[in-house]
Parts: sequence; C-alpha cells; structure tokens
Amino acid sequence: MMSYYMLIINPGSTSTKAALFDGDKRISEEVVRHDPTELGRFDNVADQFDYRMEAINRWIESLLVKADQIKAVVGRGAPVKPLEGGSYAINAQMLEDLKSAKYANHASNLGAIIARHLGEKYGVPSLISDPVTTDNFTEIARISGVPEIVRKCRAHTLNIKEVCRREAARLGRKLEEVNFVAVHMGGGVSVAALKGGKVVDVNDALLGMGPFSPDRAGALPIGGLVRLCYSGKYTEKELITKLSKQSGLVAYLGESDLRRVEKMIETGDEKARLYFDAMAYQIAKEIGVAAVVLRGDYAAIVLTGGMAHSQMLVSEIRKYINYLGNVIISAGEFEMEALAAAGLRYLTGEEKLRKY
Repeated sequence: MMSYYMLIINPGSTSTKAALFDGDKRISEEVVRHDPTELGRFDNVADQFDYRMEAINRWIESLLVKADQIKAVVGRGAPVKPLEGGSYAINAQMLEDLKSAKYANHASNLGAIIARHLGEKYGVPSLISDPVTTDNFTEIARISGVPEIVRKCRAHTLNIKEVCRREAARLGRKLEEVNFVAVHMGGGVSVAALKGGKVVDVNDALLGMGPFSPDRAGALPIGGLVRLCYSGKYTEKELITKLSKQSGLVAYLGESDLRRVEKMIETGDEKARLYFDAMAYQIAKEIGVAAVVLRGDYAAIVLTGGMAHSQMLVSEIRKYINYLGNVIISAGEFEMEALAAAGLRYLTGEEKLRKY
C-alpha cells in the first residue's frame, strides 16, 4: 500500500501545531508552546523562525519515520495577495511577501516559511492551501457604496471548504458540484456563500461586516464609528485593536470565553443573556444574507468552528434559520486535516499546484 507521509505546519500566536500524516491518517501531532516573552522580542513575526524551528526540530527528531519517506510539507496559508482558491507551491515571491509582512504581520506568515525550509531539507515539494485571502468574489460583491472602499474577501476559508467538502462527499458529490451557506464561528465569525466550491461572498470577520463575536466588533453604525474615530480617545492603532480584539462579548461582559458566558446565563445573569442572544441574532441575520446571495440554491447551512460546540448558541441560531433549510453542525476546526487533504490531493494527482 502506497504511503503519503506529510509534515503539516500550522503556526499560531503563541504555539505551533505540527503533525505527521500518512494520507488522511494522523500519525503524530504536537502543539509546540512558545514563551510569549521570547516571541515579544521580535517585531516581525518572520524573525521568530529560528526560535520556533528549534522546538519543531526536536519533535521531528522524535518521529518514527525516515527522512526519505516524507513526500511533502504543507504549511498554513497566511494573509497574502488575493488568490484564486486552491493549493499553491511556495516560491521565492511568496516568501519575500511573508518575510516583509507585506500584507500582514501575522503568526501564520511562518507557515509557508517553515514549510519551505523543511521541504528543501527533505528534498520534497512544499505548499499552502486556501489562505484567508482566497478571493473568489464576484465583481458586484466588491462594491461597498463608497468608491474609496472596496469590500475584501477574507474568511476562514481553509476550515469552511474542508467541512463543506466532507458534507458534499456525504451527498455523493464533489465540493464543486454543490452550494453551501457555511458559518465558521470562532474568535471571529465568517458567514460565507460557497458556490461551486468558491467563496463568492462573505463578511470580513476581522475588520468589516457581519456579526460581532466574542472579541470583535462586526458591522457598526457608520455615524457612531465616525464619531469614535474623531473623539480624540484613540489613535488609529488603538482603535483597530479595540475593534478587532476588545469588542463583542468581552466589551459588554468582560468575558470572551463562551463557556463562562453560558455559566453566567445559567446563574440568571440577564445582561449576559441579552448580549449572548444578540450575537446569535446577528449571526442568524448574516446567514440570511448568504442565503439570498445563493438565491436559496444550497444543499445545507453548515455551522462549524469552536463556538459550534455550544448547544445553547446553536439552539438560539436555529430559532431564526430552521425554515431556511437543512442545518448541519460540524463543530470544531479542521485546519490540520484540511492541509493534509490538500497535500494528498496534490500527491495523488487530483489537484495541481497553482503558481503564486
């Protein structure tokens, strides 16, 4: 039986997930924790490479697999230039954009940097798949109403496409043959219209439209936002931090952990109940938007991400959307599995690598 051993690299803000897969089977996984104080010494995330690699190398050395058995290395895709969906060979131009933080100074920038290094070390291909800046917007979806502002396609594309690919398979179809309303609910909430395997419309879960989340603001009344900008209370950097990390539930309740918010509700905290329900209400409204974009032509509404584990949240959302069609819960995130699946599609010839 043919083996397809792959190393999977997924850097986070204070950790790096590393895994060894044989095809779609996870052989070993390690979450390498990094000292935040040590990471704080580096202004550019890319400069953390040597520090992170030291710990990753120790894990790799512990694996019971020979170097010549590894067939590919797959890294998490970072914010890069807008790209067609799919998998991309890691090349010099991509590395230059990531090392210079051209599009974002994000921990995931190290995904491709580490994967390319390991690929060269073992003499095998290195790739990324469906980064957050995967862009399949229609031209009409880009229009905001203000010529100076263009709507951007940024979403939890990797996880969204993986869970929908699985749901399509359960229907005996390929992802490209069926449409979904896909909702990733985590630190940010992406509600996507997935048409033929492409995200043709989605709210910007970081700094854009859509529902508020445990710590992000979501869409805001324009007048109030303008006044906040000119209030003199915040610099541009401080306001971006407020809107992307200090808003939503944490701003209203001082708590961003949904499990703790639920405990507050269970003890009779009416304020917690109000803001929890408001978040569910806003998520449901955005699902309606995606359903309209697809003109009702979709197989199911798929709820995924960490918050999909919350029966309380899912139940509240269902009150609004059950009439819109079949609702499927695929709780959690499947980034490592998605990256391995992308590597396997490439190694088996099912998918060709695109050029960055």
